[in-house]
Amino acid sequence: MAQKITVQLFDDISHEIIEDGQGETISFSLDGRSFEIDLSARHAEELRKSLAPYIENARSSRDSGGRASAGPAQNGTASSASIIREWAIANGVAVPSRGRIPAHVTTAYIDAHR
Repeated sequence: MAQKITVQLFDDISHEIIEDGQGETISFSLDGRSFEIDLSARHAEELRKSLAPYIENARSSRDSGGRASAGPAQNGTASSASIIREWAIANGVAVPSRGRIPAHVTTAYIDAHR
């Protein structure tokens, strides 16, 4: 006999069901504590937008094992940076093609999407 086990995610903010491919689990840490939250695509984007100014001005840290912490490609900020970079280029805002996005560009992007 075969069994099929299905895992259903619920948005931890709205408590609504997250359909397949319409959300994600986001890991983050603050004040030495690690957290995970399941969010719809909309809430995940809102979280990234709200944290963008802090992330853009933060520095990388090391975890307790001495390894560098996960980089942008692993924690989701690379996609946020590419979205901001694409917006800046499309709107005539000067932005470097690689590396850190200046805080004023991130702020302009956030202001444009409020």
